[in-house]
Formats: sequence, C-alpha cells, structure tokens
Amino acid sequence: MSFNSILFETAQDRSDGGPLASPAFFTDLNCDQVVAAITTGKDEYNLRPFYYSRLRRLNAVNYRHDVMKDLDGMPLHDRVNAFAGAMHSIRDRLARVEKLYYKEQQQAWFLDAIETYCQAVASFADDLKNLELHSRGFLGFRDYLLQYANSNQFQRLAVESKKLKVELIKVDYCIHIKSNGFTVRKTEGEMDYSAEVEATFAKFKQGAVRDYRVNFTESADMNHIEAKILEFVAKLHPEVFTALTNFCARHREFIDSTVAAFDREVQFYLVYLEYIAAMRSAGLRFCYPRVSDQTKEVYDYGGFDIALAHKLVGDGSSVVCNDFHLKESERILVVSGPNQGGKTTFARAFGQLHYLASIGLPVPGREAQLFLCDQLFTHFEKEEKVENLRGKLEDDLVRIREIVNEATSQSIIILNEVFTSTTIQDETFLSSKVMERIVRLGVLCVWVTFVDELASFGPQIVSMVSTVVPENPALRTFKIVRRPADGLAYAMAIAQKYGLTYDAIKERMRS
Repeated sequence: MSFNSILFETAQDRSDGGPLASPAFFTDLNCDQVVAAITTGKDEYNLRPFYYSRLRRLNAVNYRHDVMKDLDGMPLHDRVNAFAGAMHSIRDRLARVEKLYYKEQQQAWFLDAIETYCQAVASFADDLKNLELHSRGFLGFRDYLLQYANSNQFQRLAVESKKLKVELIKVDYCIHIKSNGFTVRKTEGEMDYSAEVEATFAKFKQGAVRDYRVNFTESADMNHIEAKILEFVAKLHPEVFTALTNFCARHREFIDSTVAAFDREVQFYLVYLEYIAAMRSAGLRFCYPRVSDQTKEVYDYGGFDIALAHKLVGDGSSVVCNDFHLKESERILVVSGPNQGGKTTFARAFGQLHYLASIGLPVPGREAQLFLCDQLFTHFEKEEKVENLRGKLEDDLVRIREIVNEATSQSIIILNEVFTSTTIQDETFLSSKVMERIVRLGVLCVWVTFVDELASFGPQIVSMVSTVVPENPALRTFKIVRRPADGLAYAMAIAQKYGLTYDAIKERMRS
C-alpha cells in the first residue's frame, strides 16, 4: 500500500513541518487576513503551515488542482466531510479518556473510539469505491484505504472491538441498597421490570401518539458511588474486563498514520472551499489557473482582492473586478491614477493571485494564466520605527536594496508608492534607478506610483490607470484599465498636499 499524501505529490514537495511564521509578504498583501479567516475554528488541524509553504514544482501545483476539482462537487465533498466529522468525534473521545479518572470508564470510552474509527473507515472506503474520481490524489488514497480496510490487521481490530462491545452489553448485575450501604451481585433470573411495564401499557396504545419521554443529559464523569459500583461489577465479571484491559493495551495507537494525515491535510481544501462559497454565491468567479515556470505572459480576467471581497460580500456590498495581461516582452505593470482609486487593491490582487496559484488553489477570476515564481517580494508603506534610527526615505532605500539584491529573474516584485517622503524630482530620479535594476532582472512587477514617467520607461512597461466617473471626477470607479498615464493623478496629489484643490482654496477664501 503506497500513498504519499493528498496534499503533496511527492515527499520532496513537503517541507519539514512547514514554516512556523508567515512569509514576509503576507501582511502587505493581506494574506494574513485570508489565512486567519480560513483557519478560524480549525485549530485542531494546524493548517497554517500548509498555507505558508509555496510549492516549487508545476506538477505539485497541478496535483492539488486535480484533487480540488474532485472535491469541488457535492458527492465527494459530503462524504469527506462526514468522515472528517467522525474523526473529530474520535479525537473528542480520546481527549475525554485523558480527563477521566477511573480506569474502567477510560477503557469504555477508548473502546467506543475504536469502534467509531472502524465504522468510519469501513464506511468511507465503501463510499470512495462507489464514487467517480479523477485526481491521482484521491485515486491513490482510495486504493490505500480499500487495502487498509480489507487488511487482516484492520479486520481483527473491527471484529475484536465489536465482539468486546457485545460482551460488555451482556454484563448485567443487581444492586441491593440497604440503609447507607449497597451490595452488587450477579443477577439471579430477576424479572426486567422495565420490559414488563412497557408490555403492560402497550395494549392501551392506539395509533400514533405523542412521545412524552425526556432525554436526560449524562455527564462523562462518574461520582464516587458510580465508580464503586463499576469496580464491583468488574470484579464480578473478571473475564470481560480483563479482556477489555488487554485489548486497550494492545491497541493504544490504533489510528493508521496515513489515515490520520489524510484527515488533517484534506482540510486544506475543505476550508478554502468553505471560505470562497459565499463569494461564489454572490456571483464572483474562481478558476483553476494555467501555471507556468517558463512563460511570463500572465493574465487574469475578472480578478479581485480576495480579502477585500470576503469582507464586502459579508457586508452585502458589491465587488469591482479587474483584468490585466502581459504579453511577449512585457513584464511590468505601472499603475497610476487618483488617490483612493483602487490602485493598491489592484496590486494586492496581483500578488494574491500568484500566492494562491503557488499553493495550488483556485484563484479569483474567470480565466487566468500565472507564473510560478521562486520568491515574492513586496514593498508597501510602513510606519517609521524609532528603534532602527532610520528616516522614512532611508528605510525605503534599505528595503528596496534588499529586494533587488535578493530577487532573481524568476521572482515577482510588488511596489506600492515608494519614495513618497521626498521631493518629486528626487522621487523620479530614485524610481528611475530602481526601475533600471528591475528591467535588467526581467522580473514580473507591479508598481503603484504617481511618477508617470515610469509608465513610458521602456517596452517592458505597461501603463494602467485607475479611472473616475467622467461626469464627476471626484467619484472613483475602482476600475483599473490599460492605457497611457495622463499626468492628472500626481497633479491632484500635489494639489491636495499643498491645499491647492478647488475646495481647499474656496474654504480659505471664505475664512
């Protein structure tokens, strides 16, 4: 029985335990918000390391795409969820075992966990056998699970647990209570009065009647009297309880390691499907992108910032989608336009798309082709830190230098309004020098800037502009379109900076 993982095509794709901290770009791209929302309530699975680890091979990405396509439909999705629910119940029982005090009660809960496990595995194997599967991941796991469910080891576990449960159910006893004491003994043919009472009143039943029975809640803990009764019952039936003790000792680690790994790893797909379900219901499209580590001709049609969309859909607001494409020698998107027009959101979406593609998940958009990069670098504005003894401009220069020194031709760089703390002349000069380095590297890049000159730096550059409502330029459309920069964005920014807008001048004239 050979099966590696539902999440990793080969053992080499799996990083050792996964990173403990999120990648450096997470906060800038709001990926931290996405992962936090996805993993909320799923702490038992420790999923964050899977979302922190990008894949390096195209086949590894396609492997996950195929698994997700199988899951992205009701029959298999429902069966996997049912199995996950059963495994959760098993873990809950085992956790209770650790908290219980009395040995016999611990063993009873442990036996119940084993019986639930055997039923869940057998049922899930039968479900998979009857489902149409296409991915190598699920086909491989189905083969593994069917062989495991039919193995002598598993069959013995299932038969022994069921037999032992039957023997325990057969155990009967009598309690004789007198004054402040009680005696526990075996039954001696006494009548079962509960059955007698039910039979007596059955003759008065006429058709369907209302059920007045009340289910009492039972605590997992026993009081000292119940524990003493159980101790005496165990002494009256030593064969059964000795068999129970030996069985529990032999099967202390009864959950198969591959089954346990599947139960954890498959949640990576399930929680993401759950996360995007509301967005899909709102009409937003997700697609399985074509991913390449060779061509840098990338595009996405109908894309959006997934973190922002999740919030807007939750609030009942609409989401604006945007397109982009780079072809032939084009490598860099220079995004300009008025403030608050969606430029930063567009840049984030570009980064999120490539991040999601690198971990093998569907991405926002109706159709996409994306690049499997080796590293993803971001530079977004940050508050000055007193402890590093650097001003904002110096900090920008240091961070940019680190990026261009570490980046390779296979990297992606996203820059958002750098060098804004200096004069326009210095900003233009510094930006031009950085652009020269980026062009030489040949990396894919998105650069949000007010320096329109960057948009015509060379044939590798594509200009994109955030648009406004023509009849009212103060209203933003949040659409980012491919067209030459018009110079109005920075003019408006300068006017706002120095209080030279129409509204600002009019206000000063009134005062």
